[in-house]
Amino acid sequence: MKRLYFIFSLLITAWITASAYDFIEHGIAYKKHSDGKSVYVTYINFSRPYYEGSIVIPSTVTYSGTTYPITSIGEMAFYNCSGLKSITIPNSVTSIGEWAFSYCSGLTSVTIPNSVTSIGDGAFSNSGLTSITIPNSVTSIGNKAFYETAWYYNQPDGLVYAGLVAYKYKGTIPSNTSITLKDGTKGIGDYAFDDCKGLTSITIGNSVTSIGYCAFYGCSGLTGSLTIPNSVTSIGGGAFFRCAGLTSVTIPNSVTSIGEWAFSDCSGLTTVE
Repeated sequence: MKRLYFIFSLLITAWITASAYDFIEHGIAYKKHSDGKSVYVTYINFSRPYYEGSIVIPSTVTYSGTTYPITSIGEMAFYNCSGLKSITIPNSVTSIGEWAFSYCSGLTSVTIPNSVTSIGDGAFSNSGLTSITIPNSVTSIGNKAFYETAWYYNQPDGLVYAGLVAYKYKGTIPSNTSITLKDGTKGIGDYAFDDCKGLTSITIGNSVTSIGYCAFYGCSGLTGSLTIPNSVTSIGGGAFFRCAGLTSVTIPNSVTSIGEWAFSDCSGLTTVE
């Protein structure tokens, strides 16, 4: 936890010193993506939260004669906007950045459109969320995306799903637990099973496309062989870090990205194929 918020404080410093936006239209600030062809929503004044009430984000915005599609909600775009009551996100948006709605205490309900595929770290953490609609299009959810929200607290202990993503195992996992992800699961979230020492086996179905960062970190009870299905294209950094009981892992050719330390400190691992 301390490490997470240390990194967070460094990010805040970096964002404050950077130019926050390129232009403002109808009360919403935008910054161009590196290609200059599309934009994302960003904050106006980080030290003084600006957005409040009901905000409707359009799918396109025109500035100086050029029309830009709005493709994402940027990192910390609405951070600490306690007066924000509702947000309408258009179908042009494909990602919601880290800490985008963190500490938005007045935001109680959100519907995410089915254009969105990823939700960043802490995106809705410490907000007032009691309900959220997450479409099946979302395949990646970052660490603590819904941390300290009523929505998460109201979930029963066990594996909590956010849409079709195995988001987080809530509570203490019992010893000798075997889990089979439900049919249609598209992703395993960052830190989904971290330190779940009682987990002895996991069955990952052919619908899963990504295994998140540190998803099984410290699952020392995970033993024997593990077969990753050929639907998976990415394995996050530290995904199986310190899974000392694993003896063999089968990785399909479909995997094009494996993060750093994905299988580090797996002292029992003798075969990777």
